[in-house]
Amino acid sequence: MSTAQYRIPSAIGRLLGRLPPQPPAWLFVQGLNRILAPQLPDDVKQALFARRLRLRVEDAGLAIDFSWQGKAFEMARHGDQPDLTIGACAHDLVLMARRQEDPDTLFFSRRLILEGDTELGLLFKNTLDGLDASVFDWRQLLPKIPTPRVSRPGSTE
Repeated sequence: MSTAQYRIPSAIGRLLGRLPPQPPAWLFVQGLNRILAPQLPDDVKQALFARRLRLRVEDAGLAIDFSWQGKAFEMARHGDQPDLTIGACAHDLVLMARRQEDPDTLFFSRRLILEGDTELGLLFKNTLDGLDASVFDWRQLLPKIPTPRVSRPGSTE
């Protein structure tokens, strides 16, 4: 698959890493609830219930803590020990979500880091493999904005 590794410039990563954790976590959780939550099978929801997850975007210096609370994903208190940490650079995370890169390939090439509960890590990988990749197409996520019809000079419209 893809071998090029794009990274957020280190100066921007240092700046992003200084942000308080709540705004990025809030945005991420909103995205999970809109995109991922409707697709999660009931057994996955049950296995994720109250489990603390951390997404580390390595090149952005961000760590986002969240958990599934029965009906939706919620932000978790930053700093507590997560049950599973998933870490990679932003580009690799996007490639993995869009199924342009396999999690196993990223893991064995040391571009994806999974730390913590092994079973939860396997659940993450299998769940990602079972999702419809088209839901991660950013063009599908944008609101549909109607385009106004423009009449041309001299037309009879």
